[in-house]
Amino acid sequence: MNVRIFVHGLESGNKGTKSIFFRERYPDMIIPNFTGDLQKRMEKLRGVLSGKSGIRLVGSSFGGLMASLFALEQEARVERMVLLAPAINITEFAHHKGKKVAIPVWVYHGTGDQVIPLREVEAVAKACFENLSFHVVEDDHFLHTTFKTIDWERLLA
Repeated sequence: MNVRIFVHGLESGNKGTKSIFFRERYPDMIIPNFTGDLQKRMEKLRGVLSGKSGIRLVGSSFGGLMASLFALEQEARVERMVLLAPAINITEFAHHKGKKVAIPVWVYHGTGDQVIPLREVEAVAKACFENLSFHVVEDDHFLHTTFKTIDWERLLA
């Protein structure tokens, strides 16, 4: 059985725009609420996904960092990952350099992102993800224009 999960960003929650979008279209999607520091959030993510496989991870911003860390730790259990302006450029991800993930990964990142630097993320993504589709879009950090136009049916199938 395939498992879909959305991991929200640092300042967001499971009641934000993206969470509502996924809840309406994918009633079976796991959409937890994360609080606390990275370690506390990762503990919760590991608990939520304990015993599950065939995982399709969607991570937004800080949630993209969390999804990426989970995929590095548990790649055999993850089928694919979609990252929306992921915060994989920050220090917490740096010590994983050299380790590569072979699962399919799609990244969407806006040229107008004022929160997470596009070029830094692109460099890290190309270094870490072997099967990468990196999409540079004319959008902001929240991907207000792009988010609903992404082919979620195909990516989450």
